[in-house]
Amino acid sequence: MAPLVISATAVSSRPLTIVAFGDSLTAGYGVKTSDSFPAQLQMALQAKGHKVTVTNAGVSGDTTSGGLERLDWALDPKPDAVIMELGANDALRGIDPKVPRENLDKMLADLKAKGIPVLLTGMKAPNNWGDDYAKKFDAIFPDLAKKYDVPLYPFFLEGVALDPSFTQPDGLHPTAKGVAEIVKRILPDVEALIARIEQSETTAKGAAP
Repeated sequence: MAPLVISATAVSSRPLTIVAFGDSLTAGYGVKTSDSFPAQLQMALQAKGHKVTVTNAGVSGDTTSGGLERLDWALDPKPDAVIMELGANDALRGIDPKVPRENLDKMLADLKAKGIPVLLTGMKAPNNWGDDYAKKFDAIFPDLAKKYDVPLYPFFLEGVALDPSFTQPDGLHPTAKGVAEIVKRILPDVEALIARIEQSETTAKGAAP
């Protein structure tokens, strides 16, 4: 007889909602709405059979302070998971790394208290602020991922940053092609997030009387 085991990623028990919470990199600055990170990620996930909606909660120019102020609004209605992409503007402005660390810490604590799974995406400081600043800033993301036991995608712009074939003329924001590269690279991590959600629900149903 064929085994009756079905992987969590093979079948979605119900449609899921993931909030992509971030700045212009999430919002889709300089590209069509249909080419933004949430839109391309949703298409990629649906193409692999996942019943999922990825909500665009990106605000161009947002810092972690701005994100902290609007997080509760973005979580209504409560999503199944959040992809947290913030920090780039803090680094570009040279804001003391203590500030984004504290803001991200509070947001992750809030998400944990609400029982919302998170995929944290890291960011790297630009070279112009010096090695000491970069060391303190870059450490924020792995430190908090470990503290809250959440998965970390180490660098949101991995494979795209500083590559003129993937970036707009400002040298900072990805083109539609650059967004597609980000989606391709982060997709396995998002699928793992979905698998954890579905596995958790399966376990909860099995434990119910």
